[in-house]
Amino acid sequence: MGLKTKVSRVFKHLSTPLLPDDYTHLLNPLWSSRELRGQIEAINPTSPTSAELIIRPGWGMPTDFKPGQFIGLGVEVRGKYLWRSYSLTNAPRPHDGLLTINIRALNDGYVSQHLVANVKPGTIVRLAAPAGEFHLPEPLPARIAFVTAGSGVTPVISMLRDLSARNASVEVEHIHSYRGEAEAVFVNELRELEQRSAISALKYRLHTRNTETQPRIDAAAVTDIIAGFGALASSASAYACGPVELLKNLEPEFPGLRTERFTVDRSAAEDVGGTVSFGSRGDIDVDGATTILEAAESVGIDLPYGCRMGICATCVQQLSDGAARDIRTGATFVAGERVRTCVCAPAGHARIEL
Repeated sequence: MGLKTKVSRVFKHLSTPLLPDDYTHLLNPLWSSRELRGQIEAINPTSPTSAELIIRPGWGMPTDFKPGQFIGLGVEVRGKYLWRSYSLTNAPRPHDGLLTINIRALNDGYVSQHLVANVKPGTIVRLAAPAGEFHLPEPLPARIAFVTAGSGVTPVISMLRDLSARNASVEVEHIHSYRGEAEAVFVNELRELEQRSAISALKYRLHTRNTETQPRIDAAAVTDIIAGFGALASSASAYACGPVELLKNLEPEFPGLRTERFTVDRSAAEDVGGTVSFGSRGDIDVDGATTILEAAESVGIDLPYGCRMGICATCVQQLSDGAARDIRTGATFVAGERVRTCVCAPAGHARIEL
């Protein structure tokens, strides 16, 4: 680089107007008036394929949330921030002010693999405030039931840690299945909680199932293991979180069951998709299981999103022409309506004005 180029760059830097955030960032990278930030304090492996991230939240990021809720996390990868949602695993109002999430590196999960394998302590991430309706009610019922499988235990561990910290006078029964002892994240902690409950107000009973050697959990097994589970579900005191197949098996059998999904249920997707038009940015043909958000990303268009499951509404855009179909429910939307792009696919032709 020549002297003239260096001088030009220095002059440009010095002559560019600075915003308040430019100054606060120099003092503390967690201070920002434009966005919520956090700093990764530690990454602790919890299984061969997962890790716990400990995050120090910056100014404005709430630490008082409802146990079971999730946060949005944006991490910079090759100059671009990629967002995903993860369940908080700590109890609310932590005394050290830190937040924790547990991330499993999925085979097709570009962001999750990056967070588990590549991110280092000290990394600054962007955050979105806690959200979600999968949480404990107030006042607490006298009896609660949980059914979890694999990573589905993550929102429930937050609930259990909260109940334990409060020494809540509640009876809890919990069925948890996992594939192999190496992937049994939090199971040792759950077993210790069951032992402590013998002398505490919180009465916790754990039923585990290793699906390497035992059958998977289904509605019949739940009925056999937890007495009165249907009644608990109908009174909104039963929770289930895990693979789509598990939830689809349980929901018809237990009306009122509170469920949480980590992936989009594409069961209502059709074979025939259509064309998504992004105005002057171009068109793309996709199948009926490819969402508008995924179509945009495939051609380098950045649409806003948060949870990617149709919950938080960050991705909502107005459909200016054509029609779109919710791949979870089959609901159809027409021009003039607002759609969740993370769960809607084109139904013939769909146009989004950017």
